[in-house]
Amino acid sequence: MRRGHGTVFWTGFAVIVALLIAAPLVLTEFWRRFVTEILIWGLLAMSSDILIGYTGMVSFGHSAFFGLGMYGAAAALLTIDPPNLWLALFYGLVAAAAVAACVAYFSTRLRDIYFAITTLIFSQIFYVIIFTWTAVTGGENGLAFERPPLAIPGLFDFVLTPTRLHWFVLAVVAGSYLILRRITQSPFGMVLQSIRENEARTRAIGYAVERYKIVAVMLSGLFAGLAGVLYALQNQFAAPDFVFFLVSGETVIYNVIGGIGTLVGPIVGAAFFLLLREGLSRFLTQYYLIPLGAVFIAIVILMPQGLLGFMRRWLNE
Repeated sequence: MRRGHGTVFWTGFAVIVALLIAAPLVLTEFWRRFVTEILIWGLLAMSSDILIGYTGMVSFGHSAFFGLGMYGAAAALLTIDPPNLWLALFYGLVAAAAVAACVAYFSTRLRDIYFAITTLIFSQIFYVIIFTWTAVTGGENGLAFERPPLAIPGLFDFVLTPTRLHWFVLAVVAGSYLILRRITQSPFGMVLQSIRENEARTRAIGYAVERYKIVAVMLSGLFAGLAGVLYALQNQFAAPDFVFFLVSGETVIYNVIGGIGTLVGPIVGAAFFLLLREGLSRFLTQYYLIPLGAVFIAIVILMPQGLLGFMRRWLNE
């Protein structure tokens, strides 16, 4: 049975990846870009699911990790000549990891709503710093830069066209999903789920709960920073708006809509939310938030396990 389940998973995974590889070849420029952004926001949502779904810790600080990943990549691309994609990734991940370590050290000492509020405060602190430190961050105007080539010396050197960027983003998101899936199924992931279900009991049987929480926050922040780097490459700029706590709020919404504790669910939630928002905004202009909010409330009430949970239940009936 386990082998059959694995075959189904890999078959489904291969089909979805193949469809996404072909997407930029058949879609218009707008929809190609839109699908790429869905993948990036899905990675951000998936990173937060490590905390929300697997550890039981609601974080409103992911905008800080996401934004610092963007600014780290921008710093590398603006200060290093010639611009290097791999250094941009490295700088972005280091910036996000450093912020995540800082947030984790202080916030994991708290639980439930206190943890959520602390992460929110940290995100706002970094937002104010980035917004006001004009000489370094560009302030409210942000930082703009040219997209670097995808190159490995002696092997290849490709200009990152929109289609190639889509494939690069897809490769990173698919690889991140497989890594996070392996982590959540490992003994470490089992301990995180034990903390979610009963933290006191997990501590009582000898696990260093605080250490596991710190690692979970840092891991989550690292992948959120990776999403920030990809978004910076996609749009060729970094702006303080992406460090604002509203980005964290939308990330939580993606998780709730798609289904927490599933990794795939947050990506599904991001795709559903972004497509619905795009469709409603075209027809209702400034009033689109009203039906969007109504749909979200309906999903929370009627599908408490999210869209993915609802589909699984429907298929099993």
